[in-house]
Amino acid sequence: MYEDPQGKLIPRELLFGQPDRTNPKISPDNRHTAYQGSVDGMLGLWLGAANGDCLRALTSGMTGKLKEFLWAADGRSVLLFMDQNGNETWRLFSVDIKSGKVVDHTPFDNVQLRRIAYNRRQPRSILVAMNHENPSFHDAYHLDLVTGEAVMLARNPGNVIKWVADFKQAVRACVTARGDGGYDLMVRENAGGEWETLLSWSVKDIAILEEDLLTCDVVGFSGDGKHLFVKDSLGSPTTRLVSIDLASKKIECLWEDPVHDVGETLVNPETGEVEAVCVLRARKHWHPLTENVAEDFGFLTRHMDGDFRVLGRDSADTKWIVRLEKDTAPPAYYYYDRKARATSVLFSERPVLDECRFSAHEPIAFTACDGLEIHGYLTRPLGSERKPAPLVLYPHGGPWARDRWCFDPEAQWLANRGYACLQVNFRGSTGYGKHFMNAGDREWGGAMQQDLVDAVHWAIEEGIADPERIAVFGGSYGGYAALAGAALTPDLFRCVVSYVGVSNLISFIESIPPYWDTLLQNLYQRVGHPEHQRELLRSRSPLFWAEKIKIPVLVAHGANDPRVKQQESEQIVSALHRNGVECEYLLFKDEGHGITKTKNRLAFYGATERFLARHLGGRCEPVTKEQSTILCEA
Repeated sequence: MYEDPQGKLIPRELLFGQPDRTNPKISPDNRHTAYQGSVDGMLGLWLGAANGDCLRALTSGMTGKLKEFLWAADGRSVLLFMDQNGNETWRLFSVDIKSGKVVDHTPFDNVQLRRIAYNRRQPRSILVAMNHENPSFHDAYHLDLVTGEAVMLARNPGNVIKWVADFKQAVRACVTARGDGGYDLMVRENAGGEWETLLSWSVKDIAILEEDLLTCDVVGFSGDGKHLFVKDSLGSPTTRLVSIDLASKKIECLWEDPVHDVGETLVNPETGEVEAVCVLRARKHWHPLTENVAEDFGFLTRHMDGDFRVLGRDSADTKWIVRLEKDTAPPAYYYYDRKARATSVLFSERPVLDECRFSAHEPIAFTACDGLEIHGYLTRPLGSERKPAPLVLYPHGGPWARDRWCFDPEAQWLANRGYACLQVNFRGSTGYGKHFMNAGDREWGGAMQQDLVDAVHWAIEEGIADPERIAVFGGSYGGYAALAGAALTPDLFRCVVSYVGVSNLISFIESIPPYWDTLLQNLYQRVGHPEHQRELLRSRSPLFWAEKIKIPVLVAHGANDPRVKQQESEQIVSALHRNGVECEYLLFKDEGHGITKTKNRLAFYGATERFLARHLGGRCEPVTKEQSTILCEA
C-alpha cells in the first residue's frame, strides 16, 4: 500500500499509463464483453468473457486512436471508429471476435466519418455522415456492413451540423446553422419529405463543439417515429428534456431543474423512450422517468456508494453494466442483474491503485469580483488541511465543458506531489444554465480569465494556497488560459504549463479545420470575429502580450492536431525565446489534440512534474531514461 505524501510517491505510470480495463460494453447475447485497455502502447480494444476475464486483443497492429466502439447486433463482431495518429479522420472498422478479421468499411483518405445511427432492428447496416464530397460538409450515408456499399441518403446543402435518423434508418431530422450564429432543428415526415423548422435556437440558447451539441440537442426519435426527444432551453433559463409530438407539434416537458441543465439520458435501445435523466450539480442526480427503470434506479442509488452511469444493456434487458465513480478511488464496473436486484463486481479500472490513499475531490464555491457565483473542485495534499500549500490552478478545456466530481488522475497526481489542485467552472462553462454560459461570450482572456484569478485569490484568502508558489496548468482552452495567465497576470503565477493551447485567437479561428465551417458564426459570437473584432482578439491573445511574460513556461503540442494547429505553440515559443524567457517546448510528432500514447503521456507528465518541482518545490519522481529519450526527440 502506498503511503500518503509524507511517504512514497505514487508512480506516474500507475496514474497515467493506460488503464487495466475501462469502458466495458456487454454483447447483445450477454456472452462477451468488449472493453478498452492498453494495446501496443495505446488505448485499444479487448474481448472479454461475460464475467470480464480477458480473452484477447482486437486491435493489435492498428495504430489509430480509438474514438468509440459498439457491438454489432449479432454479437459476432465489434464496430469501431479510429483515426491515424490523432488526425481525427475517423474510419469505420469491424473486427470479427472469433477470427480476428478486420474490415475497413470506409477506406478513404482524408475523409472524416461520424456515426448517425445503428440499431438492432437493422443489424447489417449503419448510418454515417462523411465529408467525402466536400471536406467542409458531412452528407448522410447508408453503409451496408456486408457488401460495403455506401449510398447517400441526404446531401448536405452546406449548413447541416448533425443528422438524426429514426428506428427505420430514415434520416428525418437535422440541425442546421444560420448566418446569425443560431441553429434550426428541422424535421420531415419521411425520408423523401419536405423539411420544416421545428425549433429555432439563438446563439444564446446553444453551444456547439464540432458535431457535439453541448446544451440544446436532439436525443432521438421514439420507436414509432411519432415523437422526438430533445434537450431544449427555449423559454427556460436551463436546458430541459422535452418530448415533441411531430403531428401536433405539442411540446411536453419531461424534466427540468431550475439551476442546472439536463445532462446524460438513459434511452431504451428497443423503444427509443428516454427512461431516466441526469442533472449534474456538485454531484450527479438521476431522475427515472418510467416505471420500467424506477425500481432499478432506486436500488442503484441506495447501493452504489458514489455516482453511477448505465453503460450498456443486453438484448433481453435483464443485465446491465454500470460504472461507479468515487473521488478517492479509480472507477469500477459492475454487472447489475435486474431480476435478482443484485450487483457483482466486473473489474476495477486500475486495480493497482485500489490500495492507495487519495485526497477528497471537494466541491467549492466562491463569488467572483462582479458578484457571479462560481463553482469548482479542490483536491488538497493529504495532511495539508491546516496550512497553505503550493497551488496548481487546473482550468478545463472546451471551454464549453465543465469539471465534475470524480476520480481525477491529474488532480490526485498533483496532490500526491504536494500541491493543492484547484479546478474552476468559470463563466462560459456548461451545465449551469444559459445565463452562466452566455456570460463567457467574447470573454476569453477577459471575465473568464478573471474568474480564474478570483479563484486563486479566494484560495489564498482561505489559507489554502501559498501566494508565493502558484502555477497554472491546462490543455486546449486550459492551455490558452495558462498562457493568458502568464501574459495578463504575470505577478500572480510562478510558472505555467500549456499543452495544445491557443496563443493567438486570430490565427486559431482562421485555421480551424474545414469541417468546422458550419460552426464559424457560433464561434464568432462566442469568441470574436477575426475581422470585425480583430483588436479585441489581439488584446486577449497571449502572443501579443509575450513581452509581459517573465515566468518559466512549458509548452507541449501534437504535430497532427487539426483543432489547435502546431503553429499556436510554436509562435509563442519563438516569442519567448526571443525575449530570453525560460521556455521548454515538447512536440510529439505522432499525436493530435491531446497526448494519448502511453510512452508520450508518461514522458509529458514526467517533464511537467520535473518543471513544477523546480519552480514550486513539490516532490518529483525521476524521469526515466526512456522518457528522457522521448523528451529529447520531442
